[in-house]
Amino acid sequence: GLMGLCVSPAHGGAGRDYVTYAAAIEIIASASATLAVILTVNNSLVSETIEQFGTPAQKETWLPRLTSGAVIGAFALSEAEAGSDAANQQTSARLDERGYLINGRKVWVANADAASVAIGFAATEPDARGRGISAFLVPLDTPGIARVESPESLGVRGLGCFDLVFNNVRVDAEARLGEPGRGFRVAMRALEGGRVAIAAQALGVGQAALEEALRYARARKQFGQPIGNFQAIQFQLSDIATELAAARMLTWKAADAKDRAPRASLEAAMAKLHASESAHRAADRAMQILASSGYKRGSLVERLFRDVRAAEIYQGTSEVQRMIIAEHILAD
Repeated sequence: GLMGLCVSPAHGGAGRDYVTYAAAIEIIASASATLAVILTVNNSLVSETIEQFGTPAQKETWLPRLTSGAVIGAFALSEAEAGSDAANQQTSARLDERGYLINGRKVWVANADAASVAIGFAATEPDARGRGISAFLVPLDTPGIARVESPESLGVRGLGCFDLVFNNVRVDAEARLGEPGRGFRVAMRALEGGRVAIAAQALGVGQAALEEALRYARARKQFGQPIGNFQAIQFQLSDIATELAAARMLTWKAADAKDRAPRASLEAAMAKLHASESAHRAADRAMQILASSGYKRGSLVERLFRDVRAAEIYQGTSEVQRMIIAEHILAD
């Protein structure tokens, strides 16, 4: 039931609230950041987006399969020149009497290795930036799509990241998701939920790092006593625990806002920013506490350290989150 946690039961989902979703993702991420991200893409970025913006036919075609796990979805937004500047879409979709013809390249598409469908974004009005982007539901077995392996990543290495190359990919007009020229709005709404989920994913990694540091501090002895008895270690553990607790409250607040409010962009940005950076510090301090035992290749903390770093990058860098937060607080 984890593939469509917040999707309506009418479409095969579990119909749960976003706080439950965040709690589930945190727990999963404490064991596997990779699996947690796979789930957040399928849930927040794909299934929930189809439920919110899709036609009845699109929902009927894809949601029961996505929420059951029969197929998995991908979200193809980023490009070489459209990362933080997501409105700078170079992929194009030209409308003619037979539908749309899509050309371009998407990069670092999580789940693309195994996905059956992707929500892809393309410029339908050249030079209009965010006002001229449309979203499309594209089956990945459509002729003209090539999956090209992405560069090797530092962490979350099981995400199945591939670049997707669209070479005269033909889709009919019914493949468009949402209104023409409103695809940027679709993407930003999807990323609100995705950022809440990434905050929860980062929390899970940070909590796993704290628990490993606590285990080691109780067991490792120096100068005739456990290192957890030393104030230097206690202060680091206290800081980790406090930062993660604060991040968890921000994440739950953002999840609750996602359930209750029309928009939760400020809350989602705050949660992702604080949770990802707190979890990064947690993994860093855990490695310091474990010293050579944590620094060695193949240790749990080494994997957590590598995995959590991506949470400050994907679905909007920390700098982008600060831009969103500043826009809101200055406007208020």
